[in-house]
Amino acid sequence: MLFTPGTLAKRLEIAESTLVEAFARAVERRRGTADVYISRLGGGAAVIASPISPFNKMAGIGFESLEEQPLAEVEREFRARGVALRAEVSTLADPEIFKTLAARGYVLSGFENVLGLDLRTARLPDVSPGVVVRRTADDEGADWIRVVTTGFLHPDEFDGPPSTEVLDRSPLEDVFADAWHVPGMSMYLAHRDGVVAGGASMRISGGVAQLSGAATLVEHRRHGVQTSLLATRLREAAAQGCDIAVVTTEPGSKSQQNVQRQGFSLLYARAVMVRSAEPSFSASDVGER
Repeated sequence: MLFTPGTLAKRLEIAESTLVEAFARAVERRRGTADVYISRLGGGAAVIASPISPFNKMAGIGFESLEEQPLAEVEREFRARGVALRAEVSTLADPEIFKTLAARGYVLSGFENVLGLDLRTARLPDVSPGVVVRRTADDEGADWIRVVTTGFLHPDEFDGPPSTEVLDRSPLEDVFADAWHVPGMSMYLAHRDGVVAGGASMRISGGVAQLSGAATLVEHRRHGVQTSLLATRLREAAAQGCDIAVVTTEPGSKSQQNVQRQGFSLLYARAVMVRSAEPSFSASDVGER
Protein backbone atom coordinates (compact mmCIF):
# COMPACT_ATOMS: atom_id res chain seq x y z
CA MET A 1 0.00 0.00 0.00
CA LEU A 2 1.15 3.52 -0.77
CA PHE A 3 2.00 5.81 2.12
CA THR A 4 1.29 9.49 1.50
CA PRO A 5 3.77 11.97 2.96
CA GLY A 6 3.10 15.66 2.51
CA THR A 7 5.59 15.86 -0.36
CA LEU A 8 3.61 13.33 -2.40
CA ALA A 9 0.31 15.04 -1.61
CA LYS A 10 1.76 18.37 -2.73
CA ARG A 11 3.00 16.80 -5.97
CA LEU A 12 -0.42 15.34 -6.73
CA GLU A 13 -2.21 18.56 -5.85
CA ILE A 14 0.11 20.51 -8.16
CA ALA A 15 -0.81 18.08 -10.95
CA GLU A 16 -4.49 18.66 -10.17
CA SER A 17 -4.11 22.44 -10.28
CA THR A 18 -2.29 22.30 -13.62
CA LEU A 19 -5.09 20.08 -14.99
CA VAL A 20 -7.70 22.64 -13.92
CA GLU A 21 -5.71 25.42 -15.56
CA ALA A 22 -5.08 23.38 -18.74
CA PHE A 23 -8.79 22.66 -19.03
CA ALA A 24 -9.67 26.36 -18.78
CA ARG A 25 -7.12 27.23 -21.46
CA ALA A 26 -8.55 24.49 -23.68
CA VAL A 27 -12.00 26.08 -23.31
CA GLU A 28 -10.48 29.43 -24.22
CA ARG A 29 -8.89 28.03 -27.38
CA ARG A 30 -11.84 25.89 -28.46
CA ARG A 31 -14.60 28.42 -27.94
CA GLY A 32 -12.59 31.56 -28.64
CA THR A 33 -14.04 33.20 -25.56
CA ALA A 34 -12.57 35.97 -23.44
CA ASP A 35 -14.75 34.96 -20.49
CA VAL A 36 -12.33 32.34 -19.14
CA TYR A 37 -10.68 33.37 -15.87
CA ILE A 38 -7.42 31.90 -14.56
CA SER A 39 -5.46 32.89 -11.48
CA ARG A 40 -2.47 31.25 -9.82
CA LEU A 41 -2.38 31.59 -6.04
CA GLY A 42 -1.09 29.77 -3.00
CA GLY A 43 0.68 27.16 -5.11
CA GLY A 44 -2.57 26.26 -6.85
CA ALA A 45 -5.02 27.69 -9.35
CA ALA A 46 -8.51 29.16 -9.49
CA VAL A 47 -10.42 29.09 -12.78
CA ILE A 48 -13.79 29.86 -14.31
CA ALA A 49 -14.07 27.84 -17.50
CA SER A 50 -17.71 28.61 -18.35
CA PRO A 51 -20.84 29.74 -16.50
CA ILE A 52 -21.63 26.10 -15.62
CA SER A 53 -18.59 23.87 -15.38
CA PRO A 54 -17.28 21.34 -12.84
CA PHE A 55 -13.88 22.92 -13.45
CA ASN A 56 -14.96 26.22 -11.89
CA LYS A 57 -12.92 25.79 -8.76
CA MET A 58 -9.83 26.52 -6.71
CA ALA A 59 -7.44 23.55 -6.56
CA GLY A 60 -3.98 22.76 -5.24
CA ILE A 61 -3.91 25.30 -2.42
CA GLY A 62 -2.77 24.67 1.15
CA PHE A 63 0.85 23.65 0.61
CA GLU A 64 2.23 27.17 0.13
CA SER A 65 1.38 30.49 1.73
CA LEU A 66 -2.01 31.85 0.66
CA GLU A 67 -1.97 35.64 0.75
CA GLU A 68 -5.17 37.54 1.48
CA GLN A 69 -4.99 39.97 -1.47
CA PRO A 70 -4.89 37.41 -4.32
CA LEU A 71 -7.55 35.32 -2.57
CA ALA A 72 -9.81 38.37 -2.21
CA GLU A 73 -9.30 39.16 -5.91
CA VAL A 74 -10.33 35.62 -6.88
CA GLU A 75 -13.40 35.84 -4.65
CA ARG A 76 -14.43 39.16 -6.20
CA GLU A 77 -14.05 37.73 -9.70
CA PHE A 78 -16.20 34.69 -8.94
CA ARG A 79 -18.84 36.81 -7.24
CA ALA A 80 -18.93 39.32 -10.09
CA ARG A 81 -19.64 36.47 -12.52
CA GLY A 82 -22.27 34.92 -10.26
CA VAL A 83 -20.25 31.72 -9.80
CA ALA A 84 -19.94 29.98 -6.44
CA LEU A 85 -16.30 29.46 -5.50
CA ARG A 86 -15.58 25.76 -4.87
CA ALA A 87 -12.31 25.13 -3.05
CA GLU A 88 -11.01 21.55 -3.08
CA VAL A 89 -8.41 21.21 -0.32
CA SER A 90 -6.37 18.15 0.60
CA THR A 91 -6.68 16.89 4.16
CA LEU A 92 -2.85 16.87 4.18
CA ALA A 93 -2.70 20.62 3.52
CA ASP A 94 -1.80 23.13 6.22
CA PRO A 95 -4.74 23.10 8.68
CA GLU A 96 -4.64 26.90 8.75
CA ILE A 97 -6.10 26.98 5.24
CA PHE A 98 -9.37 25.52 6.54
CA LYS A 99 -9.57 28.15 9.26
CA THR A 100 -8.92 30.89 6.70
CA LEU A 101 -11.60 29.68 4.32
CA ALA A 102 -14.18 29.15 7.08
CA ALA A 103 -13.59 32.69 8.36
CA ARG A 104 -14.22 34.01 4.85
CA GLY A 105 -17.59 32.35 4.49
CA TYR A 106 -16.72 29.01 2.90
CA VAL A 107 -18.98 26.15 3.98
CA LEU A 108 -18.09 22.46 3.94
CA SER A 109 -20.09 20.83 1.14
CA GLY A 110 -18.62 17.33 1.09
CA PHE A 111 -15.51 15.29 0.35
CA GLU A 112 -13.85 13.45 -2.50
CA ASN A 113 -11.23 10.71 -2.24
CA VAL A 114 -7.86 10.58 -4.00
CA LEU A 115 -6.52 7.07 -4.57
CA GLY A 116 -3.16 6.06 -6.01
CA LEU A 117 -1.21 3.10 -7.38
CA ASP A 118 2.58 2.73 -7.47
CA LEU A 119 3.24 1.80 -11.09
CA ARG A 120 6.80 0.70 -10.31
CA THR A 121 5.74 -2.22 -8.11
CA ALA A 122 2.06 -2.94 -8.80
CA ARG A 123 0.79 -6.01 -10.57
CA LEU A 124 -1.27 -4.42 -13.32
CA PRO A 125 -4.66 -5.87 -14.30
CA ASP A 126 -5.36 -7.52 -17.64
CA VAL A 127 -7.93 -6.60 -20.26
CA SER A 128 -11.04 -8.75 -19.84
CA PRO A 129 -11.99 -11.38 -22.46
CA GLY A 130 -14.32 -10.02 -25.13
CA VAL A 131 -13.29 -6.39 -24.47
CA VAL A 132 -11.00 -4.37 -26.73
CA VAL A 133 -9.66 -0.98 -25.65
CA ARG A 134 -7.76 1.42 -27.87
CA ARG A 135 -6.95 5.09 -28.22
CA THR A 136 -9.83 7.08 -29.68
CA ALA A 137 -9.24 8.18 -33.27
CA ASP A 138 -9.78 11.80 -34.30
CA ASP A 139 -12.98 10.91 -36.17
CA GLU A 140 -14.39 9.07 -33.13
CA GLY A 141 -14.65 12.10 -30.89
CA ALA A 142 -18.44 12.25 -31.10
CA ASP A 143 -18.70 8.56 -30.13
CA TRP A 144 -16.43 9.11 -27.13
CA ILE A 145 -18.37 12.15 -25.92
CA ARG A 146 -21.67 10.31 -26.34
CA VAL A 147 -20.65 7.18 -24.45
CA VAL A 148 -18.96 8.89 -21.47
CA THR A 149 -21.79 11.43 -21.16
CA THR A 150 -24.46 8.72 -21.21
CA GLY A 151 -22.50 6.63 -18.73
CA PHE A 152 -22.07 9.55 -16.32
CA LEU A 153 -25.78 10.36 -16.48
CA HIS A 154 -26.60 6.86 -15.20
CA PRO A 155 -24.37 6.38 -12.13
CA ASP A 156 -24.41 3.19 -10.11
CA GLU A 157 -26.21 3.35 -6.79
CA PHE A 158 -23.89 3.13 -3.80
CA ASP A 159 -23.97 3.32 -0.04
CA GLY A 160 -22.35 6.72 0.40
CA PRO A 161 -22.99 10.46 0.40
CA PRO A 162 -24.49 12.07 -2.72
CA SER A 163 -22.21 13.65 -5.29
CA THR A 164 -21.17 17.25 -4.80
CA GLU A 165 -21.37 17.75 -8.59
CA VAL A 166 -24.55 17.22 -10.62
CA LEU A 167 -24.76 18.20 -14.31
CA ASP A 168 -27.29 17.71 -17.09
CA ARG A 169 -26.44 16.26 -20.52
CA SER A 170 -25.66 19.51 -22.35
CA PRO A 171 -23.10 20.84 -19.84
CA LEU A 172 -21.54 17.38 -19.56
CA GLU A 173 -21.18 17.14 -23.34
CA ASP A 174 -19.45 20.52 -23.34
CA VAL A 175 -17.08 19.41 -20.58
CA PHE A 176 -16.04 16.27 -22.43
CA ALA A 177 -15.74 18.13 -25.74
CA ASP A 178 -13.42 20.64 -24.05
CA ALA A 179 -11.42 17.87 -22.40
CA TRP A 180 -10.63 16.55 -25.89
CA HIS A 181 -8.43 19.63 -26.39
CA VAL A 182 -6.45 19.51 -23.13
CA PRO A 183 -2.72 18.98 -23.86
CA GLY A 184 -1.46 15.63 -22.64
CA MET A 185 -4.98 14.17 -22.43
CA SER A 186 -5.59 10.83 -24.15
CA MET A 187 -9.04 9.34 -24.79
CA TYR A 188 -9.92 5.64 -24.95
CA LEU A 189 -12.91 3.69 -26.23
CA ALA A 190 -13.81 0.20 -25.08
CA HIS A 191 -15.64 -2.20 -27.39
CA ARG A 192 -17.40 -5.28 -26.04
CA ASP A 193 -18.21 -7.93 -28.62
CA GLY A 194 -17.62 -5.31 -31.30
CA VAL A 195 -19.96 -2.67 -29.83
CA VAL A 196 -18.91 0.60 -28.16
CA ALA A 197 -19.40 -0.04 -24.44
CA GLY A 198 -17.43 2.60 -22.53
CA GLY A 199 -14.82 5.29 -22.58
CA ALA A 200 -12.19 6.93 -20.40
CA SER A 201 -9.36 9.44 -20.44
CA MET A 202 -5.90 9.94 -18.96
CA ARG A 203 -3.56 12.90 -18.57
CA ILE A 204 0.14 12.58 -17.85
CA SER A 205 1.88 15.38 -15.96
CA GLY A 206 5.28 15.17 -14.30
CA GLY A 207 5.25 11.39 -14.02
CA VAL A 208 1.70 11.37 -12.63
CA ALA A 209 -0.99 9.55 -14.61
CA GLN A 210 -4.33 11.23 -13.85
CA LEU A 211 -7.17 8.84 -14.65
CA SER A 212 -10.52 10.46 -15.43
CA GLY A 213 -13.68 10.34 -17.49
CA ALA A 214 -14.28 6.61 -17.11
CA ALA A 215 -17.86 5.52 -17.82
CA THR A 216 -19.60 2.38 -19.06
CA LEU A 217 -23.01 2.16 -20.70
CA VAL A 218 -25.53 0.52 -18.37
CA GLU A 219 -26.14 -2.51 -20.60
CA HIS A 220 -22.41 -3.34 -20.63
CA ARG A 221 -21.69 -3.08 -16.91
CA ARG A 222 -20.40 -6.05 -14.88
CA HIS A 223 -18.60 -7.43 -17.94
CA GLY A 224 -15.06 -6.16 -17.34
CA VAL A 225 -15.27 -2.93 -19.34
CA GLN A 226 -14.09 -0.68 -16.50
CA THR A 227 -11.30 -3.09 -15.60
CA SER A 228 -10.16 -3.16 -19.22
CA LEU A 229 -10.17 0.64 -19.52
CA LEU A 230 -8.16 0.83 -16.31
CA ALA A 231 -5.70 -1.87 -17.38
CA THR A 232 -4.98 -0.22 -20.72
CA ARG A 233 -4.36 3.20 -19.22
CA LEU A 234 -2.16 1.87 -16.42
CA ARG A 235 0.01 -0.09 -18.83
CA GLU A 236 0.41 2.89 -21.14
CA ALA A 237 1.25 5.15 -18.19
CA ALA A 238 3.91 2.73 -16.94
CA ALA A 239 5.36 2.44 -20.45
CA GLN A 240 5.63 6.24 -20.61
CA GLY A 241 7.63 6.37 -17.38
CA CYS A 242 4.95 7.36 -14.87
CA ASP A 243 5.65 6.20 -11.33
CA ILE A 244 2.16 6.78 -9.94
CA ALA A 245 -1.44 6.71 -11.17
CA VAL A 246 -4.17 8.63 -9.36
CA VAL A 247 -7.94 8.74 -9.54
CA THR A 248 -10.52 10.88 -7.74
CA THR A 249 -13.80 9.29 -6.65
CA GLU A 250 -16.87 9.99 -4.60
CA PRO A 251 -16.45 8.49 -1.10
CA GLY A 252 -17.88 4.98 -0.89
CA SER A 253 -18.71 4.87 -4.59
CA LYS A 254 -18.60 1.97 -7.02
CA SER A 255 -15.68 3.71 -8.75
CA GLN A 256 -13.71 3.68 -5.51
CA GLN A 257 -14.50 0.02 -4.98
CA ASN A 258 -13.43 -0.84 -8.54
CA VAL A 259 -9.98 0.78 -8.28
CA GLN A 260 -9.32 -0.54 -4.78
CA ARG A 261 -9.96 -4.05 -6.12
CA GLN A 262 -7.10 -3.37 -8.55
CA GLY A 263 -4.68 -2.38 -5.82
CA PHE A 264 -5.23 1.36 -5.47
CA SER A 265 -4.73 2.81 -1.98
CA LEU A 266 -6.69 5.63 -0.43
CA LEU A 267 -4.11 8.42 -0.22
CA TYR A 268 -6.15 11.27 1.24
CA ALA A 269 -9.44 13.08 0.93
CA ARG A 270 -10.21 16.54 -0.34
CA ALA A 271 -12.60 18.73 1.58
CA VAL A 272 -14.97 20.57 -0.75
CA MET A 273 -15.60 24.04 0.68
CA VAL A 274 -17.92 26.42 -1.16
CA ARG A 275 -18.33 30.19 -0.94
CA SER A 276 -21.68 31.36 -2.25
CA ALA A 277 -21.85 33.81 -5.15
CA GLU A 278 -24.55 35.69 -3.26
CA PRO A 279 -23.38 38.84 -1.46
CA SER A 280 -23.10 38.43 2.30
CA PHE A 281 -21.38 40.32 5.06
CA SER A 282 -18.87 38.87 7.47
CA ALA A 283 -15.81 40.11 9.29
CA SER A 284 -13.63 38.78 6.48
CA ASP A 285 -15.37 41.05 3.96
CA VAL A 286 -14.19 44.25 5.61
CA GLY A 287 -10.79 44.15 3.94
CA GLU A 288 -12.35 43.79 0.48
CA ARG A 289 -14.37 46.99 0.45
